[in-house]
Amino acid sequence: MTEALQALHGIRVLDLSRVLAGPWCASLLNDLGAEVIKIEMPGSGDDSRHFTPHIGGESSYFMQLNHGKKSVTLNLKNPQGLAILKQLVASADVLVENFRPGVTARLGIDYPTLQAINPRLVYVSISGFGQQGPLAHKPAYDHIIQAIGGIMQVTGWADGEPTRVGDAIGDVVAGLYGSWAVLAALLQRGINGKGQHLDVSMLDTMVTLQMVSLIQWIGGQPAAGRLGNAHPISAPMDSYRAQDGYIVIAVANDKLFRQLAEAMEYPALMDDTRFASDPQRLAHQQELREVIECWLATKTISQAQAILDIAGVPASPVLRLDQILASDYARQRQLVKQVEHPQAGNIAIVPQPVKMSGASGEPALLPPLLGEHTHAVLRDILGMDDATLAQLHTQGVI
Repeated sequence: MTEALQALHGIRVLDLSRVLAGPWCASLLNDLGAEVIKIEMPGSGDDSRHFTPHIGGESSYFMQLNHGKKSVTLNLKNPQGLAILKQLVASADVLVENFRPGVTARLGIDYPTLQAINPRLVYVSISGFGQQGPLAHKPAYDHIIQAIGGIMQVTGWADGEPTRVGDAIGDVVAGLYGSWAVLAALLQRGINGKGQHLDVSMLDTMVTLQMVSLIQWIGGQPAAGRLGNAHPISAPMDSYRAQDGYIVIAVANDKLFRQLAEAMEYPALMDDTRFASDPQRLAHQQELREVIECWLATKTISQAQAILDIAGVPASPVLRLDQILASDYARQRQLVKQVEHPQAGNIAIVPQPVKMSGASGEPALLPPLLGEHTHAVLRDILGMDDATLAQLHTQGVI
């Protein structure tokens, strides 16, 4: 009987990226069982190693985005360092980089150069605006991508200014799309034996993230604009004030609205022509809010939640991240893993969340110290001896 393994067991990834989008892409591949070798600059490493907060001198930012990887320090500005990287490329399946377009060509590690060394290499380039085009050389951060990508115009309150989504979704979605494309490229390579270049633009991925706005645009309608917590198509779907805070109620069709009216013991709502359909409920959201909040005024969030759960109406309290991660749900779903770090002690890691019935065991989760695996990787993969490694260290190559 064949032993079940992690889905990407046997796949080797070279991670030349830094900070968020690229490391997240490679991290997702690690969580599926790939061996990820992170290439870092000797002495300083990935910029994110210096980001706060720190635990025992180690950045939690770096540890979450680089858990399970092997850290190899390699000076790519040194000809010997460059030669070593190219030797590693020969046995790699995937390379991830997020340099600004043009930098890899100047370093001599662009896709055409490395493809000549390893035609089976899947080469992932993540950048703000893609490898070609009028904005290709423009610098980008998540703030910039959210601004130019349209999502800030539909986030926030109608009478307020354009608002950034709270997390760095521009980076996160680019990394997610990058890892998704890697899987397709590896599958295609299994058919034709060839690798390929994957050009991931943060702006492109941000545009495709806005599905409701895209649907409205395709349908010839303008984007709904900033609606606060309301929904552009369905109502009531918003946050509503109860005695002790806010509860979100999501009613997406007439059936659910009927269930809400019954839960509120207000069947007359169903006969009110203002609320007879989604378009009419949207047009009379304020009146509907007043009715719902009148009902909630006599109830705590937990009381309202219990009533709505029984009625089958989607509803939820508004929680902080730490509250959901400490919940029974998170424990039963094993969202959080604990690992023992040599510097930071016992730390929490949140790996990719999909449960795969065909994979066994756990992926590597321990975040690496800077250069922790340099000697082991160069010895095991390239056959270097201790004398060679010592000389490379003295010369500042590793």
